[in-house]
Amino acid sequence: MSAENYKIDIDLTRQVLQLLGAGGVVREYPVSTGKNGSGEQLDSGCTPRGRHSIAARIGAGCRANTVFVGRTPTGETYTPTLRRRYPERDWILTRIIWLRGEEPGFNQGGAVDTYHRYIYIHGAPDEAPLGVPGSAGCIRMRNHDVMELFDLVDEGSEVNLFESGHG
Repeated sequence: MSAENYKIDIDLTRQVLQLLGAGGVVREYPVSTGKNGSGEQLDSGCTPRGRHSIAARIGAGCRANTVFVGRTPTGETYTPTLRRRYPERDWILTRIIWLRGEEPGFNQGGAVDTYHRYIYIHGAPDEAPLGVPGSAGCIRMRNHDVMELFDLVDEGSEVNLFESGHG
């Protein structure tokens, strides 16, 4: 099956990302979404809901734990020592899958625009807890998981974010 046939479902209630193919669930990964819950508003710290697509894939070929700032590799490799040196950083590691909202007025345009809110699926430090909300709005994954997912999806692939019972 080619990448463009896959879609992603992210259950914000269960904190799970599923990669779906024609036959159903192909892979399932634990994630961590917005510590402030679900929501679409700019600067809310919430993870947006609804229909999305992959706008860009950033970091192909980068090593695990590559540090990104402003979607650009810094040349650093994440370590707990680096974390102690920069405790204020929101660590975006390894790969970035940048999302674009597909629902005008809900997650696209104005103060609810997922793309302009810089909402990504990205790698996180190994010590970052998954399975519980904790991000600034993005979807955090284990580095090896985001590397695998990154290689299985393309720009334009469908991504749905929902709360259980509302998907």
